[in-house]
Amino acid sequence: MAVLNVHRRLLPAPPEAVGALIDSLGGENDRLWPPDWPPVRFDGPLAVGVNGGHGPIRYVVSHYEPGRWVRFRFTGPRGFDGFHEFSVERLDDGRTALTNTLVLRPRGFCWLGWVLFFRPLHDAAFGHSMDCAEKALTGRVARPVTWSWYVRLLRTATARLAPRLTG
Repeated sequence: MAVLNVHRRLLPAPPEAVGALIDSLGGENDRLWPPDWPPVRFDGPLAVGVNGGHGPIRYVVSHYEPGRWVRFRFTGPRGFDGFHEFSVERLDDGRTALTNTLVLRPRGFCWLGWVLFFRPLHDAAFGHSMDCAEKALTGRVARPVTWSWYVRLLRTATARLAPRLTG
């Protein structure tokens, strides 16, 4: 079974400003990734073929159109086949949509890992990422995402494993 998971935020900013957030991902001035999650790191500047990841998630940049779109193909953990991406879409009303799309086919027991562990944390992290984008572009967040008790429990439990998961 396949997973389709989408996070989308409409932002009162031009596409160029939103695209610049994507381009900052994993860099010194990363304004898109939430600072209180394991950082996004790449083996080099954001470009096709560069390896990277955050926490236990590993990927390679498979597509990149600066200022518009970046796609990451999963390389780990084992059993996660698919990708996630950020894209920018100009809307007619002067706003821009920032979208994170995840398409995943978890194999075997990874399905259970997705449902119980990765999905709740993914939703929390990428919801928080959308908050970071809104704050970077407007100076505030109108409706910040909140974490469920379960996400808070998972974050507390994994904090003890953080050096092993992010190293």
